[in-house]
Amino acid sequence: MLPSGEGKSLGAIGVGITMKTDGDSTRGAYSLFEYAVPAGVSGPPLHVHTREDESFVCLSGRLEVTLGDRKFELVHGDYLLLPRDVPHTFNNPFEDEARVISVVSPAGLEEYYAALAALPPGPRDIGKMKAIMADFGLELQLPPS
Repeated sequence: MLPSGEGKSLGAIGVGITMKTDGDSTRGAYSLFEYAVPAGVSGPPLHVHTREDESFVCLSGRLEVTLGDRKFELVHGDYLLLPRDVPHTFNNPFEDEARVISVVSPAGLEEYYAALAALPPGPRDIGKMKAIMADFGLELQLPPS
């Protein structure tokens, strides 16, 4: 049992992330996070998970999700599967905070968030971020410069 509002706070990708459970407690099956995405805030850059599937359930507000070549607007109660090997990102261009539950299977993304959170404060070194992402089977999909 984990009461509402509780969990481990992970500051990693510019949004509020609360880890509700991890691979240690689910025997590696999944990890579960609650994302709080403030109004006007973008999530991570376009990226691909090569090891895990992710799914979102919108708890409140609205969230814009790009999945492959499609855009979705999630509202309260909506569910979206973000399968591995498909580029995706999310953002909140709306006026209210969005809250989303993210289930990631198998577990392990919590270790990626911890590695990002361990980086020094300030502007992110894209080379270091890409190396960390590669360690966890994630690929950044930056537009050509």
